[in-house]
Amino acid sequence: MMHKLTVRNANIEHYGSLSSLEKLALVATNHIGSMGFFFILLAVTIFWIVWNTYGPRELRFDPFPAFVLWVFFSNVLQLLLMPLLMIGQNLQGRHSEVRAEADFELNVRAEREIQSLLESSEKQNVLLMELLRRIDEK
Repeated sequence: MMHKLTVRNANIEHYGSLSSLEKLALVATNHIGSMGFFFILLAVTIFWIVWNTYGPRELRFDPFPAFVLWVFFSNVLQLLLMPLLMIGQNLQGRHSEVRAEADFELNVRAEREIQSLLESSEKQNVLLMELLRRIDEK
């Protein structure tokens, strides 16, 4: 008799275990770690440097060559985003571990089922050989 075993959905299990702040950290990690965010930072940096190097003198707010204000803002951004990214990566690692555990459980179940099928096949082969032997005797 076949009985169907339920399979864990590691994605739902992991996402359901997250707090609201952890979900926010994952969303932020996914967006900050994207090429879109990189291009936004690149565009702002290029604009900042070009404006403060070649813009009208009276409108420059962070003079060349030091760009002290830009260094300050970029350091603050780094200080805020690094821990956030690390939290998101830890959460993604935890998700990976949950998926690995679910995969292992599924593989163990599949191995048991395969072993059961092999044993059943062996028994059928023995019975068929016995039938063939009896047919040959007649």
